[in-house]
Amino acid sequence: MSQSANGKSIRRRAVLGALGAGASASLGGCLRRARSVAGWDSMDPVSLRIKTLPADSDPYALHAARTITSWYRAAGIDAQVVPVSEEELLRQVLLGTDFDAFLVRTASLQRDPDLFYGLLHSQFADARGWQNPFGYTNLDVDEWLETQRRATGDRRREVVAELQWSIARSQPFTVVGFPDEIRAARRENYTNWRSANLRSPQGYLALRRVAGGTTERTSDDDSDEESVLRVVGTDRRATENLNPLSVEYRRSGVLTGLLYDAIGHVTSEGMAPWLAESWAFADSDGNPRATVRLRSGQTWHDGEPVTAGDVAFTYALLADTSLGSSEGQDGETAAETRVPAPRFQGRSGLVDDVRVLDDDVVVFRFGDCSPRVATRAFTVPILPKHVWQERTDPASISGIEVGSATEALVTNNIPPVGSGPLRFVQNTPRESLRLEADESHFLFDGESVGVRQGIGPPEFDRLELQVVGSDDAAVGVVAESGADVTWTPAGADTVPRIGRTAGLGLLVHRSTSPYLVGYNTQTPPLTNPRFRHTLARLVDRSYLSTEVFDGYARPAVSLLEGTEWVPEELRWGGTDPVTPFLGTEGELDVERAREEFRNAGFQYDDGRLVRGT
Repeated sequence: MSQSANGKSIRRRAVLGALGAGASASLGGCLRRARSVAGWDSMDPVSLRIKTLPADSDPYALHAARTITSWYRAAGIDAQVVPVSEEELLRQVLLGTDFDAFLVRTASLQRDPDLFYGLLHSQFADARGWQNPFGYTNLDVDEWLETQRRATGDRRREVVAELQWSIARSQPFTVVGFPDEIRAARRENYTNWRSANLRSPQGYLALRRVAGGTTERTSDDDSDEESVLRVVGTDRRATENLNPLSVEYRRSGVLTGLLYDAIGHVTSEGMAPWLAESWAFADSDGNPRATVRLRSGQTWHDGEPVTAGDVAFTYALLADTSLGSSEGQDGETAAETRVPAPRFQGRSGLVDDVRVLDDDVVVFRFGDCSPRVATRAFTVPILPKHVWQERTDPASISGIEVGSATEALVTNNIPPVGSGPLRFVQNTPRESLRLEADESHFLFDGESVGVRQGIGPPEFDRLELQVVGSDDAAVGVVAESGADVTWTPAGADTVPRIGRTAGLGLLVHRSTSPYLVGYNTQTPPLTNPRFRHTLARLVDRSYLSTEVFDGYARPAVSLLEGTEWVPEELRWGGTDPVTPFLGTEGELDVERAREEFRNAGFQYDDGRLVRGT
């Protein structure tokens, strides 16, 4: 950003801040007089319930939530931590907005500024899923979000900087930090552990088998040997549900990404074709249009051919899982009665229309965005029309409809029918899952694009997932040669055990899955951005990184921390430049905190923060 542009933005922020403070003071005075005349004076204590995961589901979340709650209480807030199972937490937060605040680790984020569009645009304020779960509305942020979609080059960089400043000031969520992902792996069966990105499906395809490894087993017919990749983790949900559209069952898309193909996938150089053989962009009335050619001869795991019709069907289903069959009442329009999928809306919403040219060619028309942003739509899983078109009816349990949902959203999708490099074999709910390599997949073609990108076919015949009760137990299974790697990341307290166990390798990878505290901005007093801003100043992220994450985490201001998109003045430099901690080394300065809350229009009654005046 140029100096003049940066100076202009800083001046604008100062003016907006002064206007906000003046408006708050004026409004507070008017409200006090109105209450006095009316003869009532509300002095309700401020209370917050932070929902998070129990310790056996996440090595850090509960500890971090309790530490943050201690700072809230020191500031006079009636705060409590409510541990909830991950499935139920995501259901309450993402589907039911039943929360004050929540602390979770997000799924792996695409490192593109357009991730903020689905996360914060006000058009999604009443949507379900990770589409604006905060109920956040901010016209300035909407403007930046829309502008960055169509801007390019330096202009987009300036817009994204302004966008991040607006988010940091208004705090719909507070970024806690990016934890390192810690895993234990055995070396005798597979190599390339340190280079493989186990946060993505392609990471498992980058593993290389060691000839003669102990995981080579005789197959049932004793005619040849099979190699098995054995993984162990704490997340049981993949053994019960393999629906790629279910937000409450998906911490990550690794397993469903091995079962289902997308048109493209993210590489270090940008978006590259995957199920597509190629794509070409052109201009159509000022908006992008892409002609996508699919790889010919690809089949679903049940033997049916993958066609352009499946692609068009997928994007129609993501936009409305009822496929227009929901009947509006009292004059409701079709748009008002749509039942969109609670995942992928930020990406699939880029698409205006998909038209089939022939079995292998499909044309995408996009909304107002640049071609670079448009390619984000290519990363959703492509679904087989002949399986999913029967799942458009309203969801019901024992004949009773369960609200605004369709069968597509509630099915466990077992057995799944995908086109990915692995196919489903067997599951035991809450205990295990077995997948096997599908040799009809294009990766087994030596001339495929995947191979040229350094990704080959899986060098294992089967993948077996075992579920255990804790990350320490998972490390123990690997240490005792019962598995090759911990599938879900382990906590830092397992590092000493991994380090002193012979044959065990410690894998530490930088994560793109941050922890954050999300706020329900539609529930008072969290409707007040100054209140949320002050809440963020009660969180010492440096202290959390050291004391909760044992140094295995990077504090951050923005979800784009570590990318080129964060302006220098917003990068973490030992402290938060926008919401610095109101204290030192984990000790809250209570008087400063009280002063900040008073400036935000609150008062104290016998040490308790209250909403009335």
